[in-house]
Amino acid sequence: MKVTNIHEAKTHLSRLLKRVRAGEEIIIAKGGKPIARLCPLTPQRRTPGLLKFKVDKSFFDPLPAKELKAWDK
Repeated sequence: MKVTNIHEAKTHLSRLLKRVRAGEEIIIAKGGKPIARLCPLTPQRRTPGLLKFKVDKSFFDPLPAKELKAWDK
């Protein structure tokens, strides 16, 4: 794991990110003390349709007149 100071990280961020993309972790330090870690993100897979729920048919019924009036205020 490479340790780099803030100035070098700002100057060579693109290079550091290429190394991170290749799988390397890089520690950014200030005054020799580690303050941050650059590491590759793991791709997160989404499963479509994971959240399934049913809506009652009455959900699509028109609102009662009293309810509609309340929305006009």
